[in-house]
Amino acid sequence: MDLLEGNLELKEIQKLEGHTDRVWSVAWNPATGAAGIPAMFASCSGDKTVRIWQQTPSARCSASFECKAVLEETHNRTVRSCAWSPSGKLLATASFDATTAIWEHIGDDFECVSTLEGHENEVKSVSWNASGSLLATCSRDKSVWIWEVQPGNEFECVAVLQGHTQDVKMVKWHPFMDVLFSCSYDNTVKVWAEDGDTDDWHCVQTLGEPNNGHTSTVWALSFNSTGDKMVTCSDDLTLKIWETDSRIPQETDGYMPWRHLSTLTGYHDRTIFSVHWSSEGVIASGAADDAIRLFIENKDGLEELNASFSWAHRTANGMADTLAKQGVFR
Repeated sequence: MDLLEGNLELKEIQKLEGHTDRVWSVAWNPATGAAGIPAMFASCSGDKTVRIWQQTPSARCSASFECKAVLEETHNRTVRSCAWSPSGKLLATASFDATTAIWEHIGDDFECVSTLEGHENEVKSVSWNASGSLLATCSRDKSVWIWEVQPGNEFECVAVLQGHTQDVKMVKWHPFMDVLFSCSYDNTVKVWAEDGDTDDWHCVQTLGEPNNGHTSTVWALSFNSTGDKMVTCSDDLTLKIWETDSRIPQETDGYMPWRHLSTLTGYHDRTIFSVHWSSEGVIASGAADDAIRLFIENKDGLEELNASFSWAHRTANGMADTLAKQGVFR
């Protein structure tokens, strides 16, 4: 796949059926897909279940996946988000029933080992930090909660972050640092970090309209492989590229501010719900216009970032949100 020439083609390799309502989110297990371990991912749905899909080891076609488990009878409303711990042993699932369930992968089975309660209503997103020691959740109640993993699969809430004025759509940890990002219906992305002196978490930066941010709901964000660039997507029909400079000495509390670099506009004509930045440098966006668009960075044009991301491919097959989030690009 020649990224710089834009020779990208997106092909459907398998259609997986089983859920009886819309699929909201998918997540690859990071401990699979290499060293002879069959690839595995989870999907969650409005049918109140989570399905575990695994690559068939003996299959000649590398795209052959089968449903290995159905996690049910724990959530009683839509399961909105799912995320694997870095070790791949735990799966967190966030639901509109205001709870987050923790599942442990034991042999070929999955057991619900903990249920996190506290949010007043729908939990919209869940995310693990790089070490797997912290879990973040966010909710329609406008709050972000940080949970610390304790021995015996216990979880302790160490912070409740109040700062957004509307529904919080997504939380995402930085890929290397314990810095948390949240995006919201209030049109902003907030960045949260721990105070080294007091161990209290606080908002260290807000990315909003005054600093070239979005003008409507921010739905999702994703980081590049080196963690120094971030892409966000919005109801305002744009994608925005942000950058931080991790090469210079870090300033306050180990945090470097983010700055706006580029806005990609005119590619989607309805709300952009999902975005993912792959390890190969491809940005995939999925929108309500039933389109997935792929963007690649032109390495010769970094000084003019408005021109350095070029549209490579589009497909309209009704699978934009799920595929662009994490299903195609790992």
